[in-house]
Amino acid sequence: MTPGSGLQAGLKNRHLSMIAIGGVIGAGLFVGSSSGIATAGPGILLSYALVGTLVVLVMRMLGEMSAANPASGSFSEHADRALGRWAGFSIGWLYWFFWVVVLAVEATAGAGILAGWVPAVPQWAWALIVMTVLTATNLVSVGSYGEFEFWFAGIKVVAIGAFIVVGLLAVFGVLPGAHADKASFGNLTDHGGFLPHGPGTILTGVLLVVFSFMGSEIATLAAGESEDPQRAVTKSTNSIIWRIGVFYLGSILVVVSLLPWNDPSIKKDGSYVAALNSLGIAHAGEIMNVIVLTSVLSCLNSGLYTASRMAFSLGQRGDAPKAFARTTSRGVPLTAILASVVFGFVAVFFNYAYPKTVFLFLVNSSGAVALFVWLVICFSQLRMRKIIQREAPEKLVVKMWLYPYLTWVTAAFIVFVLGYMLTDTEGESSGRTTVLLSVGVATIVVLVALVKQKLAANRPAPAVEAPADKVSVG
Repeated sequence: MTPGSGLQAGLKNRHLSMIAIGGVIGAGLFVGSSSGIATAGPGILLSYALVGTLVVLVMRMLGEMSAANPASGSFSEHADRALGRWAGFSIGWLYWFFWVVVLAVEATAGAGILAGWVPAVPQWAWALIVMTVLTATNLVSVGSYGEFEFWFAGIKVVAIGAFIVVGLLAVFGVLPGAHADKASFGNLTDHGGFLPHGPGTILTGVLLVVFSFMGSEIATLAAGESEDPQRAVTKSTNSIIWRIGVFYLGSILVVVSLLPWNDPSIKKDGSYVAALNSLGIAHAGEIMNVIVLTSVLSCLNSGLYTASRMAFSLGQRGDAPKAFARTTSRGVPLTAILASVVFGFVAVFFNYAYPKTVFLFLVNSSGAVALFVWLVICFSQLRMRKIIQREAPEKLVVKMWLYPYLTWVTAAFIVFVLGYMLTDTEGESSGRTTVLLSVGVATIVVLVALVKQKLAANRPAPAVEAPADKVSVG
């Protein structure tokens, strides 16, 4: 392959629109919501609303910076400029680390579903097949990534939309042929109240659902490879409120209205499968497994894309090997993709060989990175707004509301959530373990960044000889 001249604008508007919509619908919504409902009851809606509001505010800040300066490194490049090279280096590598670990988690989850359908093929082989196929699509061109994601996200969107419509029809008693004996808005208050375990469970619920929102920022990274980056960022930023409102709050409202929150089937079968089963819909479990598999593949596809583009951006800025910044003639950062995949494969191996030690450490030590990213976006926006106003005020086409007060409130809430996680001490992946290990890894990365910055500052600048026909004037 002949070397290219950088990333290419291979994403169409429909790709960007669906990437933005699909980015907020992770597999965690389908898989993780049941434990949240069991913990907080119908009050889990308040947990989702709190985290959803936080994400809307953070994405508004990111949208402001990305509309003014679309970049493949997104918030990492903004942090680089607003807070210093150490900040861009640190958050960029932490974010890359987060997504390559997610690759292993999602590959294993997808392999588990596929092995259930075709048990003759072992689970590790399915993980290998899934990773190989999606690596191949990312290596062809950014357009092929966009096309795959368009259809993956489309299936998710249609499935959740259909689930909400069918569920609401059942709740209102107008769904033909459904056995919706338990379906009623009364389920929100009839079984111990809206907050059966007390208001404190709202915050516990926040800890359980916050990580299912990671991925909202992917559209701002992908915008750099679209024909009109500013328009793409503006559109995705402005639409995030209804996306979170419909897909998260809407679908969870339907779940807790179709069934009492303490129905054993929610924890046993998963919230969405249990809700469909309660309506007597045949093969509900298989239908939901197809949807979850689609979400897993979408997350894998986007995770590989996101990790490789962050690695590419780091390579461009000299914070990663220069090879990461090289592209093929199709504008694909080949080395950055392969490096991300290799780490993903290694993590998959650890998941099978050392699930309770090495892999558990990888998952826990990357778990709080989402909150670190959001915090860095807050502090970057506080500085970048002044820079943009000074240098190019006409680029402020998206503005953070109530700046700077709402930015500070958002940052304070993120710090509060991190602090509250330290009180969660149950299980191997407790909030305290996740925060402490993530902070430990982040500290090491920041130290590396500071040492690198210091060495660069102490390196003598290369001497520049003046041309013979020029005379310097002192």
